[in-house]
Amino acid sequence: MQILNMKEVVAFMSLKKTAAALSILLILGSIASLAVNQLNWGLDFTGGTQIEVGYQQAADLEVIRKQLEASDFKDAVVQNFGSSQDVLIRLASREGVKPSELGDAALKVLREADATAEMRGSSYVSSSVGEELTEQGGLAMLVALLCILIYVALRFEWRFALGSVAALTHDVIITLGLFSVFQLEFDLTVLAAVLAVIGYSLNDTIVVCDRIRENFRKIRKGEPEEIINTSLTQTLNRTIVTSLTTILVLLALFFLGGATIHGFATALLFGVVIGTYSSIYVASLVALTLGISKEDLMPTEIEKEGADQDAVV
Repeated sequence: MQILNMKEVVAFMSLKKTAAALSILLILGSIASLAVNQLNWGLDFTGGTQIEVGYQQAADLEVIRKQLEASDFKDAVVQNFGSSQDVLIRLASREGVKPSELGDAALKVLREADATAEMRGSSYVSSSVGEELTEQGGLAMLVALLCILIYVALRFEWRFALGSVAALTHDVIITLGLFSVFQLEFDLTVLAAVLAVIGYSLNDTIVVCDRIRENFRKIRKGEPEEIINTSLTQTLNRTIVTSLTTILVLLALFFLGGATIHGFATALLFGVVIGTYSSIYVASLVALTLGISKEDLMPTEIEKEGADQDAVV
């Protein structure tokens, strides 16, 4: 499917300095936000009690927060869940208090102000389980990046391997930075989305690297930057089609999927956009900066047995 009829090569690498500056700025901003604001960890990681409360009329979140604060629930996180009549309340764990009792106590406070408030659902995670999930989640991302580095190093030249891992690390840090800056809740579904972003970005990056390697072997004349521009232009239609079809599905999940998978859809939407950008600029730019050349990608000639012997007449 051809969306763009590319008759001329697009000079992607002419913006390499701008792209590098933008990426460095986004990464530094994300790291700074993660250091200062950190992530808004969800119940899966922090541990605690979560209750879903339904009202007959639209709930005033600010009033509910004040009611809970006045009753010694100052750490309560209150937000709409699905509709304006449904409220999701997260409460931190307390020593000596059972999670079920904590949820019932909060509901009792809300019913004193509005008798129509009713429990729609509840869940809880212990703090020890939350800490374990945090460690395992971070370890999962590190192992994924390490395995990808090994795989790409075996399949491609080492400069492409470093470029690919740099692109994936770039995508993960900036996606986490987005959640830190806007204080979006980070739970297990978002972690799954981040791992999916790694897979999506890797697939796009490998397609680009494969075309660059092929063109380095095929095109006899041309500077590395020209060959990379040619390769990126040739894969541009495929990249646009893949990204657009994925984004259309994610937009449907974002607007129609409900609050449960809102964070998942948000992470994937942003990840697809930043992953497409990194596959075009970050991976290829790192390989170009490290001095990739035609000689590095030519297949090694295997000397046949007996080739050094004189022919028998």
